[in-house]
Amino acid sequence: MSTESGAATFVDRYPEEASIVRQAFFVAFVAFGLGALFGLIQALHRTDILRFIPSTDYYTVLTAHGVLLVIVFTIFFLVGLFQWAITRSLDRPAEDIRITKAWLALMSVGSAVTGVTILLGFVDEVGISADVLFTFYAPLQAHPLFYAGLVVFLVGTWIAGADWFRSWLAWNAEHPDERIPLQAFMVLTTMLMWYIATIGVAVAVLFFLLPWSLGLIETVNPLLTRTLFWFFGHPVVYFWLMPAYLLWYTVLPKIAGGRLFSDPLARVVFVLFLLLSTPVGIHHQYLDPGIAESFKFIAMTNTMFLLLPSLLTAFTVVASVEHGARQRGGTGLFGWLRALPWRDPAFTGMMLAGLMFAAGGFSGMINAGMNINYLVHNTLWVPGHFHLTVGTAVALTMMAGTYWLWPQLTNRRLYSRPIGLLQVVVWFGGMALMSNAMHVSGLYGIPRRTAEPQYQGFDFSTAFGSVAELNVQLAIGGTLLFVSALLFLANLAFSWGNPTTSGLGQTLPPALSGPDDSPRVLDNMRLWAAIALVLVALAYALPLGAIVADSGLFGPGGDAYPVTVVLDSVAVAAERLTASVAGGVDVLEVSR
Repeated sequence: MSTESGAATFVDRYPEEASIVRQAFFVAFVAFGLGALFGLIQALHRTDILRFIPSTDYYTVLTAHGVLLVIVFTIFFLVGLFQWAITRSLDRPAEDIRITKAWLALMSVGSAVTGVTILLGFVDEVGISADVLFTFYAPLQAHPLFYAGLVVFLVGTWIAGADWFRSWLAWNAEHPDERIPLQAFMVLTTMLMWYIATIGVAVAVLFFLLPWSLGLIETVNPLLTRTLFWFFGHPVVYFWLMPAYLLWYTVLPKIAGGRLFSDPLARVVFVLFLLLSTPVGIHHQYLDPGIAESFKFIAMTNTMFLLLPSLLTAFTVVASVEHGARQRGGTGLFGWLRALPWRDPAFTGMMLAGLMFAAGGFSGMINAGMNINYLVHNTLWVPGHFHLTVGTAVALTMMAGTYWLWPQLTNRRLYSRPIGLLQVVVWFGGMALMSNAMHVSGLYGIPRRTAEPQYQGFDFSTAFGSVAELNVQLAIGGTLLFVSALLFLANLAFSWGNPTTSGLGQTLPPALSGPDDSPRVLDNMRLWAAIALVLVALAYALPLGAIVADSGLFGPGGDAYPVTVVLDSVAVAAERLTASVAGGVDVLEVSR
């Protein structure tokens, strides 16, 4: 079916791939809705505005909020977006749709197992729980199903990346002298970063945390597993961010009415993130006494280099948007801003997300500085920063991008652009209130990750209002965010009821400065991957070696794997797991 504009929508050309994207988005948005609900419960509970759960369940809520939003929502949206981008930019279907369906199924099963394990923490009689937060630090221990679900989910993402690399290799064999299309380049460099980053968390879970929870080993080294987590934990921030960058670089200029300013600069940015994102994780461990100060200083220095790709992005995206505005008749030093399509929720949402990302960058510099970090470490400042970046720069861009993508994936118009515009503005306002309260509270030492931070009985005045006023601001902000989430989900749900129509196809114009204006070495994936691995080895070999030398693989006094009785241990662990699951099913049946 051709559209009125002469271009076919994505779903017209690639119906099976469009179905994969829609399914990934469906899982992402279900997780988003549940995560937003748990976020509202947190905001009202810790501020003592409204409490309807016991404080002991707060940590189940906190874990569900974190895992559902920063793992399930973001990464399912990412794989859906990347499937669209790789298919669209290479202009070819998946090499084997069965493999594509397989990795989506693995990710879905893994997410379901992990999510159910967390939620069963509300039912004490079942004996299954995972109140270990998003970071799952030892000695906090989750049920084995939590870790097993994460493993299955992770394997699914690895297969997804292999699927996209397979498409690129097939395309490259047919176009040996052509540059990698920009969106495909972004997908491939991001997945290379993911493969490198997940080495840490895969080792931590497969060799330590999962065997520990199964009873195969008695102890783990908390500092070692924590360091392995942050080997993964900081680059995953950029893994979440890359879908937003893809939309800012390739879709936002189109919506603005222009073209991307520079394809080469976009490629440089993604290469820099590949090289620099992983060797910085130790800056999350400034207060860990088992890591030498010299290693922390190196991590801090490496972190500061990450300002470069962010600054390049700010320049390139703003220049692209300005070009679009001037194509639409905008004039003057700042007058061109009035010519932009501010009534388009996709455009306004992405622009507001970018503005909030700039604010998040400034607060992130505080986190990254060793001396200043001591002031805000483990306070509400940290989630305040986190919600500016992942909660707005990423999440709001994903919502806004969906408004543009939805007609391409369904041949259905968005239900209501005014509701969409209201939704992105409400999200921005809610996050401004909540994150401001978090940052100010953090400056005065109010801790994060606690259900009881009220400080009753203390004369605790602040420069910007009382603690009570900050709590009200946080609660109002959290409520607005939940309302915005409902508006977003309702808009999409009602959009599905619209009739299918033609004329919705849109193409993405070429950049003002194309790929031929940059050296071909930028497309050398092997070179950049090799350099990234060398930088990771230089940053982590000595710290990890020192940790193991000081306290062993399994902590002081920890025993190694019982090799001689491993089969018996596995049998015992399997029996325990089966009994636990069976007991949980029996309890649920009785409760019905």
